[in-house]
Amino acid sequence: MNKVSVIAAICFFLISGLGTQAVNAQNESLGKATDFELKDINGSMVKLSSYQGKVIILNFFATWCPPCRMEMPDFNRIAQERPNDVAIIAVNVGDENESAIRNFVDQNKLTFPVAKDDGKVSSAYGPIRAIPVTVVIDKDLNIVRQYVGARTKAIFENDIDTLNKSK
Repeated sequence: MNKVSVIAAICFFLISGLGTQAVNAQNESLGKATDFELKDINGSMVKLSSYQGKVIILNFFATWCPPCRMEMPDFNRIAQERPNDVAIIAVNVGDENESAIRNFVDQNKLTFPVAKDDGKVSSAYGPIRAIPVTVVIDKDLNIVRQYVGARTKAIFENDIDTLNKSK
């Protein structure tokens, strides 16, 4: 076997092995979701564990973040179209005042809970170094996905469907 063949074989085995690990990692829990309780902008308490039994999409965002703003209409549609399948919770980590967050929620007609981070929630799920960050949590409060950056409605719907079929 010549050098080129050996190098090609090694690359093939490395790439094959890495691909398998990535698929397996996506099917395993990334740990238990940390329970929290925050007051949403309407004054209601939002407690993560109260949504146990549903798939939860936990989104960390800021109103000034373009990719965050891009995702919100999709989250709103998912919340409206699939209220029995999923709970959407948004946590503002933009160090913004409540008035700015409320204006954002009103302008976007968001129908799901939106709360301001107390610093503890983002620490428990982070550190959050870039936004948006979206954590997908299964019905048993296990973290199954964590996305950094904006994603499409189709990606979240696929996660929801997969998790609703698996339990």
